[in-house]
Amino acid sequence: MGKFTIKPTNTGYVFNLKAGNGEVIATSQVYKTLDGAKNGVKSVAANAPVANVEDQTVEDYEKAKNPKFEIYLDKAGEYRFRLKAKNGEPIAASEGYTQKPGCKNGIASVRKNAVDAKLVIEE
Repeated sequence: MGKFTIKPTNTGYVFNLKAGNGEVIATSQVYKTLDGAKNGVKSVAANAPVANVEDQTVEDYEKAKNPKFEIYLDKAGEYRFRLKAKNGEPIAASEGYTQKPGCKNGIASVRKNAVDAKLVIEE
């Protein structure tokens, strides 16, 4: 079972979604408040299981409706995904993957782990 961890930073709060093995599979933006980060966690849990997938690495890709996972190539040429909520705001992002199948597995892991992940607040 996965877990969300919220931790304070110098400028606010961030959360990570970790798989059952402890690996970080998605990270949030910085939220100004703890409540904001908690709402972000709820949004990932609600949106990830039903999100469409938009593969921006293929030519003439079809735009998907929000909520969606966007697969894209970063400046280093690695595959990444970001999860966008129904309103189009990004709510979680991945690490870089060298191969597209690894990125797709990351999306599958977020879908699976976000639903019933417990929440841990680190101080």
